[in-house]
Amino acid sequence: MQNIASESTLLEQGIDMMLYGMGSVFVFLLALVVAISLLSKFIEKFFPEPLAPLVSVDPGVSVATAADPLTTKIIQAAIDQHRAR
Repeated sequence: MQNIASESTLLEQGIDMMLYGMGSVFVFLLALVVAISLLSKFIEKFFPEPLAPLVSVDPGVSVATAADPLTTKIIQAAIDQHRAR
């Protein structure tokens, strides 16, 4: 009878330790998520990223004329070779 009582006590202690360990890990991870969220909001509020400067595009210049003629010929030859397959 002594053996059954000690096994039951050991099983209860094991379950208690498991729940305590899992609970402490859960609380730690929850605190970590809260801390990261608060730090993220703090950084966004007091240290915002600078806005990128707007680039003005001259409407008279097209993108096609921005490449030199040699590059344009090479690209056209590659397209023609691809379509010929």
